[in-house]
Amino acid sequence: MKRVLLKLSGEALAGAKKTGFDEATVMRVAEQVKKLTEDNIQTGIVIGGGNFWRGRTSEHIDRAKADQIGMLATVMNCIYVSEIFRSAGMMTQVLTPFECGSMTKLFSKDRANKYFAHNMVVFFAGGTGHPYFSTDTATVLRAVEIEADGILLAKAVDGVYDSDPKTNPGAKRYDEISIEEVIAQKLAVVDMTASIMCMENKMPMYVFALNEENSIIKAISGEFNGTKVTV
Repeated sequence: MKRVLLKLSGEALAGAKKTGFDEATVMRVAEQVKKLTEDNIQTGIVIGGGNFWRGRTSEHIDRAKADQIGMLATVMNCIYVSEIFRSAGMMTQVLTPFECGSMTKLFSKDRANKYFAHNMVVFFAGGTGHPYFSTDTATVLRAVEIEADGILLAKAVDGVYDSDPKTNPGAKRYDEISIEEVIAQKLAVVDMTASIMCMENKMPMYVFALNEENSIIKAISGEFNGTKVTV
């Protein structure tokens, strides 16, 4: 793979604290992504906002406003992680689908490609910029737009299961499964909108646990320990 889009779970970045950031976890991610850039693998990153806010966190405010809070949570996450990456010796840029003053640049495919050409890690923050669309959908949208070779889904769980492993100790993990099967069985890899986008645009996904040692590098190198979602 020459270009990948890495989706990081906000909760996974929070580590055992569940909220905010666990800096040691973020540094481990930075060390792995740096190796990718040294191997000339262009890396885009989307980060969820669940370590600060989820769209369903409050039942007392308008859904569109709740989603806007979530978008801003992803901007905070990307700015933070971007700065950790810079401290590890990488060049980065944060792009958003809406203006954030001087803190980010406005997203365009041409701008992202220019940064990739300069070996920069590009963060895609702010989701799609619209309510009712999750960061899962934003991940697939950006992956398709930048013509990534695949999506790396770094989650709190180590792959795709036939049922929720948190509630079912006998849940079976798939080593490989087609996106059609994911949609038919309504498996919670990414949301349905994102799943259909993957199917229509033939975008493969690699699902693995972020907390496993060198999990990102393994997903690229062939020592993959997770679930490959084929197209």
